Amino acid sequence: MLKKELKYIISALLIFLFFYFLPFEERFLQGLKEAVYLTHEYAREHVIFCLIPALFIAGAITTFLSSASVMKYLGANAPKYLSYLVASVSGTILAVCSCTVLPIFAGIYLRGAGIGPATTFLYSGPAINVLAIVLTAKILGFDLGLARALVAIFGSIIIGLAMEFIFIKEEKTRLESIEFEEEKESLPLYKRISVLALLTGILVFATWGGKEGIAYTIYSIKWYLVSLFAIILGIVLSLWFNVSKMKIIFTILAVIISYLVISEKEISFLIGVLGFSYALSTTKGKMSEWFQNTYLLAKQILPLLFIGVFIAGLFFGRPGHEAIIPSSFVYALVGENSIFASFFASLMGVLMYFATLTEVPILQGLLGAGMGYGPALALLLSGPAVSLPSLLVLKNIWGPKKTLVYGALVLTVGSICGYLFGIIRG
Repeated sequence: MLKKELKYIISALLIFLFFYFLPFEERFLQGLKEAVYLTHEYAREHVIFCLIPALFIAGAITTFLSSASVMKYLGANAPKYLSYLVASVSGTILAVCSCTVLPIFAGIYLRGAGIGPATTFLYSGPAINVLAIVLTAKILGFDLGLARALVAIFGSIIIGLAMEFIFIKEEKTRLESIEFEEEKESLPLYKRISVLALLTGILVFATWGGKEGIAYTIYSIKWYLVSLFAIILGIVLSLWFNVSKMKIIFTILAVIISYLVISEKEISFLIGVLGFSYALSTTKGKMSEWFQNTYLLAKQILPLLFIGVFIAGLFFGRPGHEAIIPSSFVYALVGENSIFASFFASLMGVLMYFATLTEVPILQGLLGAGMGYGPALALLLSGPAVSLPSLLVLKNIWGPKKTLVYGALVLTVGSICGYLFGIIRG
């Protein structure tokens, strides 16, 4: 009882001291404002279309893929050329940010994937975004785009191999504790894969941002594609997984009516998610299990993500906006192609939050302000792949030790490769 009261007293004292010494200076207040704005933007632009589909994908991985099947391709005993190739390619097809990739990573890691391939997937998802690399080459220069693509691909594998080597003993103990069930013949592999493929299609096209060339053609019809994938998913769940046809039809009608009345894609998408969640949670067997796994991941991840985004906004603000740390301070430290400038740029990338594809216009502004090309590459390699919010979530999944090592490896790869690129480019 005394211990519980002591925790309460200490917590109350810390809150009191925080507000008592709260510095009501203009820059601090500006930082608070930026923190609120960044969190607001994250909630509006990334939770509904990015994070929610990713959470359902992660829940589906946990539900439909047995540990044995995950181990076959991504396990510690799988051929390294196969596991790392699958991990890097799987990450490449997802146009996601460092936070959106977390639930999917958690799904495959907790199902028995080796820490090396799982880390390669974790890094490659946001770092080797095909759309972002094309945009980088087009806007920032072909050489920077090519360097980003090559270094990110090999960097993801290097970071994964390093994590596997460093934590080889701990991984052996972890994998021995996982019970690997046999594949169940009652649920054929093609049925499970079809659900994952349709969910991935919804995620990819709902977040599609290409607005030039061939990418624009897809962009102009992206919501038709999302609707098509969603309808096919409903049919698949009805025919193969015993989800009520009436619940599927009701959800589709609710989405159509809401869009006709409100004309807000976000609201219609959210209504579809709520109807989909109701259909899953009220269907016995694998469907209710899928919903439960998705809910547990959301409960674990979402609060930490919002806390992390708020803190990142407090110190660094949104692109083009001042917060507690002045942008002039950043510019002064990354204007040269030195190892320190690349290190600092990589460190800023690790701590800041970059939404998908936003790193390119940010770098465009920084290069215009005098940033060196070496630090620019360092920021491109670390910024999209890691962020303060993602590190907070990884701490809950991995623990502090692995999280710190992963952050340090991303920081090291970004710093060294950025510095070398600066020297080569001159």
